[in-house]
Amino acid sequence: MNLIDLPFFASVFVTLFVIIDPPGIIPIFMALTATMTHTQRQRVAAMAVGVAVLIISVFAVFGRLILTYMHISLPALQFSGGLLLLLIALQLLAGKEEEMGGSEGVNVALVPLGMPLLGGPGAIVAVMLFAEQAEGRTSHVVAMVLALIAMAVLMYVFMRFSGVIARVLGRGGVTLVTRISGVLLAAISTQMIFDSLQQVLTEWGIIPA
Repeated sequence: MNLIDLPFFASVFVTLFVIIDPPGIIPIFMALTATMTHTQRQRVAAMAVGVAVLIISVFAVFGRLILTYMHISLPALQFSGGLLLLLIALQLLAGKEEEMGGSEGVNVALVPLGMPLLGGPGAIVAVMLFAEQAEGRTSHVVAMVLALIAMAVLMYVFMRFSGVIARVLGRGGVTLVTRISGVLLAAISTQMIFDSLQQVLTEWGIIPA
């Protein structure tokens, strides 16, 4: 019996990579930490990854129980997450990213980096579904844990070396990439809202499945 299911590991890792999009976090991270020192950026990156992994792990284990207890559906979680991301995207487009970060860099590590950018509704829902598939299968559980660890390391590496990318792009380049990121983030959040509405309308029988 294999200790780890490699196809399942690949499925979890690739899915999380696409949803979280570590490269896409770079311009947002640079914008939110523009006034911070190198040490502060490192602390923010580590804290944001820690918060994201904690949130995702909690929902992987207790997600269904939490949502059922609070009478929250998956579409509702996805809809609210989409709204949060849309608000962040609008601030990036308006050039107000500095207002989103706290003076000590603590708030920005928790919100919006830790949640909902890294540990957002998309990642939460995906992990919850993978957790249901892995239930009772040791090789699947190990693969899922390793995929989460690999993704955590990857998220930190991308943010850790964002300063190098910032020096290459220059101030104008960072601003441009930030605005583009705002547009993409707005599109992603809008799509999340549309998907949640479509799922609800389908469940209600208003539109065909």
